[in-house]
Amino acid sequence: MGLKDWPEAGFPGIAMNPRTLQLEVVDEEACAAALENSQDAADHVFVLLARGLTNEAAEVAAEARLADPQSLALQVLDAEVLRAKKHYDRAERVLKSLLPVVQATPLEPVVFRYLGNVQFSKGNYDASVKTFSAALEQQVATGAGAEDIYSSTVSLQRAKDLAESN
Repeated sequence: MGLKDWPEAGFPGIAMNPRTLQLEVVDEEACAAALENSQDAADHVFVLLARGLTNEAAEVAAEARLADPQSLALQVLDAEVLRAKKHYDRAERVLKSLLPVVQATPLEPVVFRYLGNVQFSKGNYDASVKTFSAALEQQVATGAGAEDIYSSTVSLQRAKDLAESN
């Protein structure tokens, strides 16, 4: 799968590596331009994570959470920071605690996707298959965008491939 086929990650210039399921900056110019126009702290955390700047992402996320402690998007990104720092069990607990809060909302499949990513990173491919399947089913049922469905499909297939080979 060539770089142009990598699933978009929801922010200009960032895509998901289909082998590792990690976010990567694939077009620095587009990413930098979009980030310059964004006042959303979550965008800044997201880009820092995609650039591999985990400590900086953690600092920005912590400051943003002080300003908006109830933000579900920032709570999800807190879990993503924990995953990036390889604190998988803590990240999983954060995301599982959010599931009842986001149930039947547009954020539910997003939380499932991030939870699947944590399970995948942890090497728990069977669990990630189930979680990615749940995210994909919800995305299809709610008419999510083609990019989100494609990203979940790629994630699900990669997790299945690794689950079968173990």
